[in-house]
Amino acid sequence: MPFWRQFTLALILAPIGVGMAVLIPLLLGRIVDGPIADGDAAGIAWFSLLILGAGAVDAGVNLLRRWVMTRTTSALEANVRLDLFDKLQALQLGFHKRWESGQLLSRIMTDLGLLRRFMAFGLLLLVMNTVHIVVVVSIMVGMHRALGLTVLLSVLPVVAATTHLVRRFGLVSRQVQDRTGDVASVAEESLHGVRVIRSFGRVPYSFQGFDRRSVRLRDAGVDRMRIASVLWPLLEVFPSLLLVLVLGGSAVAAANGLLTLGEVVSFVTLLLSLAWPVGSLGFLLSFMREAQTAADRVCEVFDAPITIESGERRIQDPRGAVSLRDVSFRFDDATEPTLSGLDLDIAPGETIALVGGTGSGKSTVVSLIPRLQDVTGGAVLLDGVDVRDLDLVQLRSLVATAFEDPILFSMSARENLTLGRPDATDRDIDEALRIASAGFVHDLPWGLDTRLGEQGLSLSGGQRQRLALARAILVRPKVLVLDDTLSALDIHTEAEVEAALKSALKGVTGLVVAHRASTVLLADRVAMLVAGRIAHVGTHHDLLATVPEYRELLSADYSIEPELAEEEAR
Repeated sequence: MPFWRQFTLALILAPIGVGMAVLIPLLLGRIVDGPIADGDAAGIAWFSLLILGAGAVDAGVNLLRRWVMTRTTSALEANVRLDLFDKLQALQLGFHKRWESGQLLSRIMTDLGLLRRFMAFGLLLLVMNTVHIVVVVSIMVGMHRALGLTVLLSVLPVVAATTHLVRRFGLVSRQVQDRTGDVASVAEESLHGVRVIRSFGRVPYSFQGFDRRSVRLRDAGVDRMRIASVLWPLLEVFPSLLLVLVLGGSAVAAANGLLTLGEVVSFVTLLLSLAWPVGSLGFLLSFMREAQTAADRVCEVFDAPITIESGERRIQDPRGAVSLRDVSFRFDDATEPTLSGLDLDIAPGETIALVGGTGSGKSTVVSLIPRLQDVTGGAVLLDGVDVRDLDLVQLRSLVATAFEDPILFSMSARENLTLGRPDATDRDIDEALRIASAGFVHDLPWGLDTRLGEQGLSLSGGQRQRLALARAILVRPKVLVLDDTLSALDIHTEAEVEAALKSALKGVTGLVVAHRASTVLLADRVAMLVAGRIAHVGTHHDLLATVPEYRELLSADYSIEPELAEEEAR
């Protein structure tokens, strides 16, 4: 059954429950004035059965309503969580750089759970209790206008005080939920970086940072409960004070013949039936404010604009030609562009090494080709087509990237490897592992089916890089982008991987971000980035001979004298 139908059914059931709750006090009044006053035993039995039936209907309706709402809101929560996760996957990298992961986790878990509980329990209860109060007060005014209006006027100042307190409660609730996200962020960051923290002996420092945020969360929670400690007792005590007033007034009315004894019983019983609806308003209204804050926090993610939308064009016969035309890029919060006026052409099957100092924009160039970020000026072309016009699924199947900081997931080695190509055969996997020199996975306790720890921390840095490289190779892309993928490898393993990559890159367009001269030798040409621009393009030997800055850039880990001597000999 669709959500709106189930919700409508729950709304229909709600007034039935209210009707039964109001009917019982009225029946009590009738039984006092009728069968009890007349000594009619059969009448008493008949009215007793009616009251018992009304109670049974009320209980049955409540049970059915709770079942319907629990089932409905649980399904709704699951669907919204999926939509929220899908939105987070679609948002550009700049969004994730601005938001702490703990804040996003608290929204996708804590806030959605709070919304579900309010919709399953609080929302309908708030509606039912409000309707109950209105119906009962209206009946009381009809039974005795003076007493009924007294009850109504007594409610007004309580409503005003409640409104003020609930508004303050909502503001503090936002602080609590935001600080919950801060605590989650610090905890996640500390757990992921536990090796670094321990290696530097900074466990006390990490604890102090967590403690500061926990104290801020505690203080906000105490402030929230301080407001609740005023709000909830106010609404719980109010019905008792009102009962004293009504008992006195109804006694006077009965003595003067304005009310019968049965009507007094109905009047007082109706007032007693207000105890739970009025007393629960404090909890329900504060619950509503928390849910409203949670909804605002979730909507902040849903309202975030998606700047990278999939195009509609597809390349029918992809070759892998990559062109950067007057490309510029600026981060949202940056004053200066990271890239400016960048031009570069990579022919199909050609491998280009991209070199440059720290902060020159190499990783930014890498992220622009598969549209992990979009250019702010110029265009990136794949086979002559602007990548912004291409279907994202096809683009990212044609372009595979292996990053310097390899990300592995808490799943088996096989699942990590086949992330970009789920239909890969064992033969394909073995070939990719051979090229990446990642055959160590066969030595794991359960081979390829061994479950890797979170972020692959059970492996060394070099092993993680080789698995990430094998994952990119396995896709068999037209364009292979390696963002300094070999930086964590030892000299011997790097030599093995580079020898295998030379054959693997044949027929594949390659863009290799390199810091080592040995990696540069994989490339047909070298492009040197300086301050976000392509300053020099040429072969490795040409740049060694003609560009002093290039020689200086590579001299840190590579002796260039033999190559210079070779050039001079020629």
